[in-house]
Amino acid sequence: MTKHADKILLGVIAFLLIVGMITFASASAPRSVRNYGNSYSQFLRQLVQGLGLGGLFFMLGLRAPVVIWKKWAPLMLIGSLLIMLAMLTIPSISLTVGGATRWIVLFGVSFQPSELLKFAFIAYLAAWIHSRKREIGSFTFGLLPFLAITGIIGAFLLLEPDLGTFGVIACTSLGMFVMGGGHMKQVGIIILLGLLFLIGMSILEPYRINRWLVFLDPNTDPQGIGYQINQARLAIGSGGLWGRGVGLSRQKFYLPEPDGDAVFAVFAEEYGFIGVIILIGAFFLFAVRGMMAAAHTRDSFTQLLASGITLLVVTQAIINTAALSGLLPLTGIPLPFMSLGGTAVAFLLFEMGVLVQISKRKHI
Repeated sequence: MTKHADKILLGVIAFLLIVGMITFASASAPRSVRNYGNSYSQFLRQLVQGLGLGGLFFMLGLRAPVVIWKKWAPLMLIGSLLIMLAMLTIPSISLTVGGATRWIVLFGVSFQPSELLKFAFIAYLAAWIHSRKREIGSFTFGLLPFLAITGIIGAFLLLEPDLGTFGVIACTSLGMFVMGGGHMKQVGIIILLGLLFLIGMSILEPYRINRWLVFLDPNTDPQGIGYQINQARLAIGSGGLWGRGVGLSRQKFYLPEPDGDAVFAVFAEEYGFIGVIILIGAFFLFAVRGMMAAAHTRDSFTQLLASGITLLVVTQAIINTAALSGLLPLTGIPLPFMSLGGTAVAFLLFEMGVLVQISKRKHI
């Protein structure tokens, strides 16, 4: 077993992080000036809360034995759900923005429990599939428990509400279920139930129906429900082949969330088509090296954990870039390594530490 980490994986993580922070510095300037009177206040907060804390989290993920996450997965999952329950039931510690309660605020510092929940669920699911590898193809002992576990996680996320994050977790868990030995008939049932669920949730909330209407016809109410996607497409198109240049985006002053869900549009405007191809290539390379790290280990838990982390990042990247390009309805999913969120960056770097450590376990 080699003790050397995958240098290509490390390199692509470093590349995405550096490019992400540079892009965030530009995209966050309008909101930073508006809220703090300084172009770099938001960037500095992301640097300290995200990258600073994330560096410590990365070292934790890199140094802690992988077996710890299998041992503590049930407690991590229960703990993350209890934290989310506290957020949803104790108004004095929760923060609600735009009708969604997704943050806990303590001593002036905000924390997003769903970021902890993502890793806890992936670790738990990897441990559960590992323990059930001979029964995973069973309807009673495989499919039904999988649907129940995923459904419980979904219920907590929908109470925020955060359908987008649940969608990412559901896609990631489906991929892990298949890799763990799930049958195609089971996958078909899961996909059918997922589609029915999506239709039901769209009917219950008018704004979700509006997103479908805008997806089908982007010119629908361009100053209302279609404003964000039209501004995003204008930013992407304005980038041309080579882009306007670093920090020179114009649409970041008009996009509703240029440093959040729409940061990819700012990146595309500043770096152009060539930059977008390089960025997509970097995420593709990340996917390949992450899956290679999983494939080269003998322990099924470690394989599933590495696969789950890789799928989680890549799924978010695909949904975010596709939605802003008009290939999927807008979902509110942030772009990994680039979007606003100190908690998200910190936990992302923790997951990268775990993944890089797993890449050391390559058997030769």
